[in-house]
Amino acid sequence: MSRDPSGWAPRSVSRRDFLAATGVAGAIGLAGCTRAASSEPKEVNIAGSSTVFPIAEAVASDFVQEYPDINVSVSQTGSGGGFSNFFCPGMTDLNNASRSIAEDEQTQCSDNGIEPIEFTVGTDALTVVVNPEADWVDCVTIDELRQIWRADGAERWSDVREDWPDEPFEFYGAATVSGTFDYFRETVIGEDANHRNDYSATEKDRTIVRGVNGSPYAIGYFGFSYYSENPDAIKALAIDNGEGCVEPSLETAKSGEYQPLSRPLFTYAAKESLADPAVEKFVRYFIEKAATDLVSDVGYVPITEEEKRKNLDRLDTALEDLA
Repeated sequence: MSRDPSGWAPRSVSRRDFLAATGVAGAIGLAGCTRAASSEPKEVNIAGSSTVFPIAEAVASDFVQEYPDINVSVSQTGSGGGFSNFFCPGMTDLNNASRSIAEDEQTQCSDNGIEPIEFTVGTDALTVVVNPEADWVDCVTIDELRQIWRADGAERWSDVREDWPDEPFEFYGAATVSGTFDYFRETVIGEDANHRNDYSATEKDRTIVRGVNGSPYAIGYFGFSYYSENPDAIKALAIDNGEGCVEPSLETAKSGEYQPLSRPLFTYAAKESLADPAVEKFVRYFIEKAATDLVSDVGYVPITEEEKRKNLDRLDTALEDLA
């Protein structure tokens, strides 16, 4: 298996306590690789969303404890980057995504003989964050977010509200390959404007945490998990969608109160990869774990038993087609 010349490589996940102590357990290059043959070491390759990454990493960590003969590699490439560069070209078995697969991605997959099978694995409360010293703001409206984040929008806090500081924003957000970027653009910016491009864009959400923590006038956005693990380093803003301010939380995301920034999270399996017993076993395990506290432990809402059943039915149907 060859390494991508760009130097990109996924995490190879080991036991959770080992990961906690050592961080990266190993690395496996994906570019130019196809799914391992049965005579080779069993392997499941996953790329995609940084938002879904904490779920997939935790699932993989538990999985390899039960199935130590199967290696699972997980990487953060962004939803779109994962689809276009790895999953649809047939280099990965699964792609995590914080939004549904796009039509052009479907076409790319089809052109390469890849059929994506969608599984819901949680619900996120996409979170807008500021520096803890920003005591002038606790809640923003969707219209104010649009003013702040649209192209040619507000440059200074006081451009949005006169009583806010006459200081320039420092912007941190998701990269354009990210499903979080797509969702935020569609939900907040809308079709009549573009997302601003003069911001620090990254697929590494902890970079956003550090950036916002380092500037009193910074603002950023990402998945709730990255706020929940850093509640003292950054401050989450409540969102007013016309019916009062609602704080992001697992409870408000689950109840549907936190609108419009609550969103489903997905993983997509290549139907063809499910013919590999290792991949099938991992996908079934992922679905089961997505309905447990493992998901809430990393900062998202687990799927319901009904969603789990639908996922399993979809998996079984795909396996019947392959039989």
